[in-house]
Amino acid sequence: MYFEKTAGFPDDFLWGSASAAYQIEGADREDGKGISNWDEFVKIPGKTFKGTTGAVAVDFYHHYKEDIARMAEMGLKTYRFSIAWTRIYPQGNGKVNETGLAFYDNVINECLKYGIEPMVTIYHWDMPQALEDAYHGWENPQIIEDFVTYAVTLFERYGDRVKYWITMNEQNIFTSMGWMEGLHPPGKTDQLKLFYQVNHHANVAHARSVLELKKRFPHAMVGASFAFSPCYAIDCRPENAMAKADFDDLRNYWWLDIYGYGRYPKSAMKYLKSIDCAPDITADEMQDIRQAASLIDFMGVNYYQTAVAEYNDIYGVGANHEVNTTGEKGTAKISGVPGLYKNPANPYLKTTDWDWTIDPMGIRMCCRTITSRYDLPIIISENGLGAFDKLEEDKTIHDPYRIEYLRAHIAELKKAVADGCEVLAYCTWSCTDLLSWLNGYQKRYGFIYVEREEDDASATLNRYPKDSFHWYAEVIKTNGQNL
Repeated sequence: MYFEKTAGFPDDFLWGSASAAYQIEGADREDGKGISNWDEFVKIPGKTFKGTTGAVAVDFYHHYKEDIARMAEMGLKTYRFSIAWTRIYPQGNGKVNETGLAFYDNVINECLKYGIEPMVTIYHWDMPQALEDAYHGWENPQIIEDFVTYAVTLFERYGDRVKYWITMNEQNIFTSMGWMEGLHPPGKTDQLKLFYQVNHHANVAHARSVLELKKRFPHAMVGASFAFSPCYAIDCRPENAMAKADFDDLRNYWWLDIYGYGRYPKSAMKYLKSIDCAPDITADEMQDIRQAASLIDFMGVNYYQTAVAEYNDIYGVGANHEVNTTGEKGTAKISGVPGLYKNPANPYLKTTDWDWTIDPMGIRMCCRTITSRYDLPIIISENGLGAFDKLEEDKTIHDPYRIEYLRAHIAELKKAVADGCEVLAYCTWSCTDLLSWLNGYQKRYGFIYVEREEDDASATLNRYPKDSFHWYAEVIKTNGQNL
């Protein structure tokens, strides 16, 4: 749509930033914290860039007051962070760790002290290793009960102060990388039937957590965050348009339709049944999933890039089980599903050094799709640029490329609001630099530079604001009018 004049963002718009416990906290053995699946996975040689781990990360555990004060200086209206399951239940279930609960009390209270709305992610990939050892974690339906118990513990402890809750972060990513690509815990490849069963367990855990939250705090705002990559057909040939439809059903709507409608896409389910890979489900589980879908308050979107779909014949390219972790541009490879689609590069878009397409209009596409398909409010729970940043001798960091990236995306988000999309919040990834999972510390996302490299022994962990810090402060101050 085109509008000659637009009203811009609403007055109560939540400008924010986001993080995840494993990527920032460190203190991996302090105050009763248990061992997570990521604590173990990163020990496997070759899994992460230069063997990096989250043992120290950027030590938010000991720097949270400093970091939240910086957020307040920037003017953040909301801070999205995750809670480490292992700090609450070190063994995944059983005895609660009061020291862990108290830490997040402190984080929440520190945010509120500065008028920053805490937005809590219940699960951002770090499952207690004890549950993996006991029953293979997400592969076993027992995980549902343990997850809901953990979630209820958070609701009852923090629900008087936390209004916004995100049940799952990027379920599509942690499951595909964990059971199809072998790049996240538990490191399995091509386990298609198990992949869909794991996702069903996660869907039930999400749904029952939503139901438990609404019993206790009916006015709380809850949803899940999905890594949404809108897809373009490579051209207007019908077979490529159908490849896009197949991609959407299997890579986007498989999750979004559960969150928004409480059902799986029919064509995708029919396909999975034909190859004996459909998940085992029960009527009671689907009833809970449908009820939760009627209660969620927003769709969370983590937006980084779009995809391209092209028809892939039955003998065509499959998964490659590789990802660019080095920042050596142009090393990513095409993957696909034989008989359905493959995902070539988009020749019309630039990419980051990690081969992620840069497509600002895609964030508007996300919002338009969710608005027209589900009629739900939207929280942009992640959007940001990972890049190589340089600390100058005078301790300044000049990152015009990050400002350019975020400016273009916010401009498109503003157009989405003009289009009629109800967008509640925009959270950048991230406020400080952090551990970028497989990519180490060289891939920096923050407005605040953290002085550390891959070698923990040499890390000072000093914090310095980048140019983008001051730019985002002005964006927030003017409610997105001055970009």
